[in-house]
Amino acid sequence: MIWNKEMECADRETMRALQLKKLQQTVKHGYDNVPHYQKAMDEVGVKPEDIKTLEDIQKIPFITKENLAENYPTGLFAKPMSEIIRIHASSGTTGKPKITGYTQNDLDMWGECVARGLTMAGADQNDIVQVAYGYGLFTGGLGAHIGAETIGATVIPMSSGNTQKQIMFLQDMKSTVLCCTPSYALTIAEGVKKAGLTPDDLHLKAGVFGAEPWTQGMRDSIEAGLGIRAHDIYGLSEVMGPGVSMSCEYNCGMHIQEDYFYVEIIDPDTLEVLPDGEKGELVITTLGKEGMPLIRYRTRDICYLMREKCECGRTTVRMSRVFGRTDDMLIIRGVNVFPSQVETVIAKFSELTMNYKLYVGREHNTDTFRLAVELAEGLEIQDIAFVEALRSRVEHELRDILGIGCDIKFLNEGTLPRSEGKAVRVEDTRKL
Repeated sequence: MIWNKEMECADRETMRALQLKKLQQTVKHGYDNVPHYQKAMDEVGVKPEDIKTLEDIQKIPFITKENLAENYPTGLFAKPMSEIIRIHASSGTTGKPKITGYTQNDLDMWGECVARGLTMAGADQNDIVQVAYGYGLFTGGLGAHIGAETIGATVIPMSSGNTQKQIMFLQDMKSTVLCCTPSYALTIAEGVKKAGLTPDDLHLKAGVFGAEPWTQGMRDSIEAGLGIRAHDIYGLSEVMGPGVSMSCEYNCGMHIQEDYFYVEIIDPDTLEVLPDGEKGELVITTLGKEGMPLIRYRTRDICYLMREKCECGRTTVRMSRVFGRTDDMLIIRGVNVFPSQVETVIAKFSELTMNYKLYVGREHNTDTFRLAVELAEGLEIQDIAFVEALRSRVEHELRDILGIGCDIKFLNEGTLPRSEGKAVRVEDTRKL
């Protein structure tokens, strides 16, 4: 199913023409109403009328999360508060949250984007969508909620947490679509198993998971544990929220809603725009967002773009899954390490679960690097010979992938705290 064939299946010439028109309007809207954009563009000698092609966007400076902090709380709003009808926020790097304001048109756009995504997951007005993302300032809960209402589905606004109650509602209300973070989906799947249930005892057919990077190994575990097809959904609170892109049934990247977002991939070091297929940092420009337009926003998310037509029939550009964030990268003993690399290794071992945590510290002026990971159900750390043999295999694989050694601590299943939202995978106690 396709929610909006006109836009999702538009030919490239039509889409580019629409994007250019909306880009020109967005740049003028930002320049005329947001002092930050006017100052940044004036400093490089660019005016809104200089944007004559899509490629001319490269004349405009980037905007960063640091700029959002500098303009806290509403300095980037392009509409007066009398027209802002919703506020959301996400955590910032300076103790101040990143505030986003929405007009009614912005919320309508958001609902349209998430409706397209839920339709990619096979949802329609006959479905019961259980939203287990957190509600409140976080965009996950209300974002999934507005999309489900847009397609006419029944919405259960569970929010995150209270896993036993989540499972009860999955059973009793016969929920067919689950929306939450992938780490919480794993927690729910674990709870289903501990309750003596199987996926056949549920009515779920699909899950829509986002808000944190996740690997194919985690996807496989979720799909097996809940008996569903797992779909990626991507977004950022400051850009809009979930729904910027979404994976279809072919799971070959996430379709970006190009009539609402213009995307680029840049080299995070040189800031050069990279060709399709090359991995780099995703840059997003909102098209038509009124309350807080973002022009060339550096997301810090690492991915690549694909423009080949998908088997589902949609023609929109696709982004790969997010491999990590440039600001989540750990530099350990001079080596760049991403938590997603560690997770990829863990997924290769059936003896391990996807419940893990990384601990980075410093002793005697040397970085320490430790992985704590749970053994699969039925395996025990007391089996010394088995544990040491497994340790050797995992250590070898990690060193091969990361290029550095890692101390491994195996834990019995159920030892680490379970996530009800975004999982905290890293504890870095270094004073860098």
